[in-house]
Amino acid sequence: MIYLLLFIVLILLFIYGMTLLRTGLFNLSSQSLKGLLSKLTDKPWKGLIISILITALLQSSAAVMVLTIGLISARVLTFPQSIGIILGTNIGTTFTTEFITFDINDYILPLAIIGVLFMIINKYQLRSIGFILFGISIVFTTMRGFKYFAGMIEHQTSLHAFFLQLADRPIVALLVGIIITALIQSSTATIGIIMGFLEVGLLPVEIAIAIMLGSNIGTCITSYLASIGTEKSAKLCAYAHIWLNIGGVILFYPFIDQLAAIVKNMTTDIDVQLAHASLLFNVLSSLLVLPFAERFGKFIVRIHS
Repeated sequence: MIYLLLFIVLILLFIYGMTLLRTGLFNLSSQSLKGLLSKLTDKPWKGLIISILITALLQSSAAVMVLTIGLISARVLTFPQSIGIILGTNIGTTFTTEFITFDINDYILPLAIIGVLFMIINKYQLRSIGFILFGISIVFTTMRGFKYFAGMIEHQTSLHAFFLQLADRPIVALLVGIIITALIQSSTATIGIIMGFLEVGLLPVEIAIAIMLGSNIGTCITSYLASIGTEKSAKLCAYAHIWLNIGGVILFYPFIDQLAAIVKNMTTDIDVQLAHASLLFNVLSSLLVLPFAERFGKFIVRIHS
């Protein structure tokens, strides 16, 4: 029970840190981001590029998807314009997973102190910067916490047996990734948790990749929930997001071992290997669909009309 409570606290802290970071970034740039989405998405490739930039800036693909669905509901965007945006969010979110692998342990405390000081200043921009700095300090502190937690449970017999079973059943690992991400509504948090387990040797990178693939499906729950009660075009956007991520996972699942071999050759840091695997998966999946974006949109309209 103590381990479960600690695990829940770490997840909540991570999500809180990401929320602070995202809030600060959004406060500084919300109006310009909405303008970019509405004006520069007439072609799928334009939507992809703009969406990559916005998702990387906001550190959340879910936030961009919710924003996109809201703009479609307000008739600022059309469903065809959202296809490129969806492809871009999948790439942009990998910037976050790469970011959390950086080693900034020596700067966590100064960032937290400066962040708190800025947050209590009654100036909009400085408060937003404070949110960003304090959010970063919480995220990286929590990453250390996940690693510490993984070390604590490493020798727990029942949990160790569970991880051993995962090592032999990648399809179960995929389902675990879907379920965890659907529950906590953050693929980045899921990947952050798995990085902690990777660093203490509880999981092989191949199984971590399977969980990462599952997290890409699980993150679709946010956009689906945001589309409930909206008009048809907004629902189509959520459906397109789901189908794109499921299709990408189906395509890459048979090649998990090959993907693991590639990232192992790129770096010896096991957490960075997972981040690189997420980057490769999302970039390749989006670029494969991009030439067929308009046809894909028509396909979604056909099956959900």
